[in-house]
Amino acid sequence: MIESRISAERSRFAPSTTGPAHPGTLLAALLCWLDARSRGAGLLLRLEDLDPQRSSPAHADAMADDLRWLGLDWDEIALQSDAVSAHESALEALAAQGRLYPCHCSRSRIRDHWRRAAEGGSLQRAPDGGWRYPNLCRGRPLPAASLGGWRAAAEPLRVQLPAGVVAPADESGLDLAQDPAALLGDPVVVRRDGSVAYQLASVVDDFASEVTRVVRGRDLAVTTATQVALQQLLGYPTPVYRHHALLLERKGGKLAKLHGAVGTPELRAVYEPAALCGVLAHAAGLRDRPEPVTPRELLADFSWQRVTRDDRVMLWAGSELHVGDVG
Repeated sequence: MIESRISAERSRFAPSTTGPAHPGTLLAALLCWLDARSRGAGLLLRLEDLDPQRSSPAHADAMADDLRWLGLDWDEIALQSDAVSAHESALEALAAQGRLYPCHCSRSRIRDHWRRAAEGGSLQRAPDGGWRYPNLCRGRPLPAASLGGWRAAAEPLRVQLPAGVVAPADESGLDLAQDPAALLGDPVVVRRDGSVAYQLASVVDDFASEVTRVVRGRDLAVTTATQVALQQLLGYPTPVYRHHALLLERKGGKLAKLHGAVGTPELRAVYEPAALCGVLAHAAGLRDRPEPVTPRELLADFSWQRVTRDDRVMLWAGSELHVGDVG
């Protein structure tokens, strides 16, 4: 483990290790790196490897290698799976508050609930486009402490969030205010396979690593109010948030988040690091043309005022990335 630099600020880049990095991953990593290095902040690479079905050590190693290949460096590299004891301590604290409960609601049951409700005109989708969890299992008890408590639960666990609006600030100006318990429903914190779910793990890991800045894509903005509500329940400080624009791809005339179209194995076969960095810098608005440039060269005149606030379309065609405007 590399010692982190002494800094009043500390940031992190936290990609999931469920497959190869794609252009969206690389752009998010580059912007996070530029933000931290321009501020003199400490910078952690946290490889999120808690998904037992899709994560693997090979994926984690490949992710770290791809980011190093692009020209990014870190003050510390950590595996999320090494923080299991911290996750369990947070679950103990939530259980002691009476906030944890087992949930037997499948996605199909939640969907059917809202389809029935729609007959009365109250169809409700969550802000992320999924079905809002209607907190149906609130009040169900955990197994008795003598039987193991929350550790002995055979079903996923959710945490009951307090009612009320949570309004975290965002440096990019996004309105992050939500009543997460009402708009999204109580989040799953332990999945059916026993692994700790993203929302809780991310909150606990940021606290344990003393993260003060979270720079990430706008697709994760909808999770922020829930994460801040969890921070408040656990007595954690709230980091500063900044959410940036995304790279999108066209699928059948519609726009979707870019990740499945092309990965780093294909990109590294045709691009040198500086050439790919130049494409990403152009997509972000940091350069007028997609000319080769290194992250260190971008650092010289980096500012968020120069970064586009608009999502960009990126296509992989003819073994080349093409960038365009949405519309």
